[in-house]
Amino acid sequence: MEVKTKDLWVFVETNADGSAKNVGLELLTPGKELAAKQGGEVVAVVVGHNVDAAVQAASAQGAAKVIVVDGPEYEHYTTDAYAIALVQLIEKYAPTSILIGATNNGRDLGPRVSSRLKTGLTADCTALDIDEESGNVAWTRPAFGGNLMATILCPNNRPQIGTVRPGVFKKSEPVEPTAEIIKEDIHVEESAIRTQVLELIKEMGDESVDLEGAEIIVSGGRGVGGPEGFDTIKLLADALGATVGASRATVDAGWISHAHQVGQTGKTVAPKLYIACGISGAIQHLAGMSGSDCIVAINKDPEAPIFDVADYGVVGNLFEVIPVLVDEINKAKA
Repeated sequence: MEVKTKDLWVFVETNADGSAKNVGLELLTPGKELAAKQGGEVVAVVVGHNVDAAVQAASAQGAAKVIVVDGPEYEHYTTDAYAIALVQLIEKYAPTSILIGATNNGRDLGPRVSSRLKTGLTADCTALDIDEESGNVAWTRPAFGGNLMATILCPNNRPQIGTVRPGVFKKSEPVEPTAEIIKEDIHVEESAIRTQVLELIKEMGDESVDLEGAEIIVSGGRGVGGPEGFDTIKLLADALGATVGASRATVDAGWISHAHQVGQTGKTVAPKLYIACGISGAIQHLAGMSGSDCIVAINKDPEAPIFDVADYGVVGNLFEVIPVLVDEINKAKA
């Protein structure tokens, strides 16, 4: 597809109430930097129903323009409606690059759009840059089970599209909204939407775990010893009002569900406080939590790699350390 602008687009995914999901707002941060390097502007694209809140949020995060598609058919995500709308927008404006959050919906939408436009897509990225030699976006993602990181370029087709994991980037400080709002009237016939949302189930067991939005996470690793070891992890999490996380080893062992997994093959998180309990610190896990503001490690092995990235470290048995921490936290609350 012929590029008409040097603009970079960020797809800002919306909730059913019209508010913006965090990942789209997070992606406006690298979006501004990449767009500047490409010689264009960062443009937020908002598709949904009654999305004024999302539009304002995108503007406050520094978007130069916000393109809005609003209609009742977009209240709940469907592959057909969203793909049709986004493809029409891309064909009209022809941006050079597009960032999409690697949520369940984003992982569905990105490949559909790229296929229709006959361009490439780099999925599940954890880092972004501009290749100085070619000027293409350099998309970095885990490969071979997270054992190495691959940097991928899309030199021949446009737009360049990638999905980026939530939590990899942080929202910038809000600014005075000055974005140009462009409203596009795109409606999709009901007959063109082949799926129908019958019911939304907000909580489905452990799938309600919100690691990406958590401000405090207490994670357990192989050192918890078994599924019952997470009872101790939950004690500390409850005392702090935190969310429980886990390493891949514990998930693979069946000690806790995949919804709790942090790391390259799980969720990428960036809480204010991350407490790693009995986690050695394999590179695959570190890649998923190293963006945390403050990292506390509890491990009985003083040589554990987790201490290399920790702001504070406690060398000791987690089953002895955590009860003491919980007691002190409860005393402070009293």
